Amino acid sequence: MLDALRTPDERFDGLPDFPFAANYLDNLKGFEGLRLHYLDERPEAAGATFLCLHGEPTWSYLYRRMITVFVGARGRVVAPDFFGFGRSDKPVDPSAYHFDFHRNTLLSFIEQLNLTDITLVCQDWGGIIGLTLPMAMPERFSRLLVMNTTLGSGDHQLSKGFIDWRAWVKKNPDLSPGGLLKRSCPQLSPAECSAYDAPFPDGRYKTGVRRFPEMVPDHADAPGARLSRDARRWLGQSWRGRTFMAIGMQDPVLGPPVMRALKNDIRNCPDPIEIDEAGHFVPEWGEIVAKKALAAFNR
Repeated sequence: MLDALRTPDERFDGLPDFPFAANYLDNLKGFEGLRLHYLDERPEAAGATFLCLHGEPTWSYLYRRMITVFVGARGRVVAPDFFGFGRSDKPVDPSAYHFDFHRNTLLSFIEQLNLTDITLVCQDWGGIIGLTLPMAMPERFSRLLVMNTTLGSGDHQLSKGFIDWRAWVKKNPDLSPGGLLKRSCPQLSPAECSAYDAPFPDGRYKTGVRRFPEMVPDHADAPGARLSRDARRWLGQSWRGRTFMAIGMQDPVLGPPVMRALKNDIRNCPDPIEIDEAGHFVPEWGEIVAKKALAAFNR
């Protein structure tokens, strides 16, 4: 069993605009002994499932603005925290954090909750890993809602913005997620920024935060790269669901050039909407994105 830290519950008391109940799995197949946190908001007579996958260095708090809109449209919203983030357990060994570890977590999670008619809502690592899932279980996925992400195919040069970001994380191993969000999303209140710091009482809890930039496949034989190329091919040839894409135009890492390339990789992906004032963390502008996506999906 992996040695892991667990953030004290009191760190999550009184988070602004986050009235959602915590749910846990400590018997996830293949990950026994680790506790995974997830949100599961299910209105009466819920229809489709919105599976919201966060990225680095955030957690399910990122989706609070979108959850309300989806639930209001009678959708079930399920938002897990990757191991190493949010209220989920945080393995202390850096080698525990690799592409297959997190992808297999999600595959097992979807199967254990028996999620169907899924709209994959993804940003950053939520898409880098999440967009490889539909080809493994196509009968469970119906729609994609894609925001500032990519596929880690390893056959394209990484953007200068990402290379700079990875170098910055190396130099700042005890980085503040709340401080990072504040720079990208100046409209956030101090309490909201603190909510992004809540999962990490000190640097010992940030192994995942430090590791995720290193996990992005940067050559053709990197872990996850071949799988991502297979997913790209599958999304381009075999995807039969509907897609909605939103781009935060101020993102220097996974911004317009990366997203327009991804659009061309997804079969029948319509032209994206552009959020001019948004940066990397598009779900912080999530109310408008969620409403436009629902309209596009005719929901």
